[in-house]
Amino acid sequence: MKYLLTKSSSKNQHETLVVFVSLNKEKPYTENLPKSIKQVITESFQDKMFGANVKDVRVFPRLGLEECKNLILVGLGEKKKQNHECVRMASSSLFSAVQSYKFSELNIDLSNLQKNSKNLNDSVQAFVEGCELTNYKFDDHMAKQKESFEPTFNLLGPSKLINKSLKDSLNDGLVFSECICFSRKLGDTPGNLMTPEILAKTTMDAAKGTKLKVTAWDKARIKKEKMGGLLGVSLGSDVDPRFIIMEYKGAAASKKPVCFVGKGLTFDAGGISLKPSNGMDEMKYDMCGGANVIGTMLAIAKLKLKVNAVAYIPSTENMPGPLANKPGDILTARNGKKVEVLNTDAEGRLILMDALSYACEQKPAVIFDAATLTGAVIMALGNSYTGVFTRDEKLFGKIKKASEKTCERVWNLPLMHHHVNDMKGTHAELSNMSSSRGAGSSTAAAFLSNFVTEDIPWAHFDIAGTGWKVGNRLNYCPKKGASGVMIKTFVELSKMF
Repeated sequence: MKYLLTKSSSKNQHETLVVFVSLNKEKPYTENLPKSIKQVITESFQDKMFGANVKDVRVFPRLGLEECKNLILVGLGEKKKQNHECVRMASSSLFSAVQSYKFSELNIDLSNLQKNSKNLNDSVQAFVEGCELTNYKFDDHMAKQKESFEPTFNLLGPSKLINKSLKDSLNDGLVFSECICFSRKLGDTPGNLMTPEILAKTTMDAAKGTKLKVTAWDKARIKKEKMGGLLGVSLGSDVDPRFIIMEYKGAAASKKPVCFVGKGLTFDAGGISLKPSNGMDEMKYDMCGGANVIGTMLAIAKLKLKVNAVAYIPSTENMPGPLANKPGDILTARNGKKVEVLNTDAEGRLILMDALSYACEQKPAVIFDAATLTGAVIMALGNSYTGVFTRDEKLFGKIKKASEKTCERVWNLPLMHHHVNDMKGTHAELSNMSSSRGAGSSTAAAFLSNFVTEDIPWAHFDIAGTGWKVGNRLNYCPKKGASGVMIKTFVELSKMF
């Protein structure tokens, strides 16, 4: 799709005009609109054909007004509650609604959008993201692929609005959309076509042309580096593991990097503790933490941020092959701690313990890890919030600030000392399963805390509920596919250190 920032002219009639409408005291806000368009809005509102709520779209083809031939009304909801997430969802609804009309061009009045939103730059970025993310589809393996709808969006406004800052916002929207869609595709691709080796190569290819340096350790190197958790989980599969390292240097060498760690389980059958067959196909999404960390690093590089950042993605399959971990086995983590494996389906924490240990050795400014770690977080938060675990209140304050800017919802869940005690083993220092019932997300985070040194700020993001299948909440996300959650928040956090 094309997005053109163009100086507006009142002389020509628009072929197709998009008008955003917010609500002010439960009535449509129509200030500074032509009388004819005001009338259409008022009559449509009175007839309950258009409510101006978020996601409301009404198309008037061949209306033949003096201002335009086709008019499209797009709702933004209450003006007081309006944020750029409203614009993102509204543009998603717009994109979906007009596909059948095959409009080749749509004109967006920036002055109108500015009056109906809090920040024009954020709104333009959100508009682009709403359209691009809604246009994402994973149909590479379908006999008949869905026909593409790629109109040109003319963003029209006076000269004072069309400045470098607005152009940068438009570009940011395109970059974020590209990187989120890339991460979605990694997650949506089935396990036989997205092995750890393929994931590493795909990441290397995607990084070409950027300042990213990508390397991947093979099985022999992983064994040499004493990553007993990653190696142990991989033994049940004929597919070898990889440890992917991504490095970006955009600031002075003396500045400590922001570190991201992502769980990269390209398929999780549960190992010997085999998962139920119902829904097991969705376990290709067990790599969404790793995929979204990869997307984060790509976005940082493509935006050319003046930060230093590094990412570690431990990647493997978890299969019940002849050499697979058995319940009761004891693995040795990179930092020397021994772990009793009571359930081979609690494998994510086993590969993350090595990645976190290695990350701490590099002395970064902060560590953020993302993982589809527990079903328990879905029971607690559903698919509306990402669970965040950290004892550092100052760090969570930054996470909250970043998430509010990006409109990605997070919730701080408890990580207490007794959760750590619950993860002590019987025949080894630690166990990968809690000795107590309940609080499964907290005890999983507590397990991970054993592999992070106290001098490094750290937060764990459990995205099991938000990593995929969130289309019922967010209309710009696929109904069943990967979401790309936390990429924008992680990029925002990278700017804070």
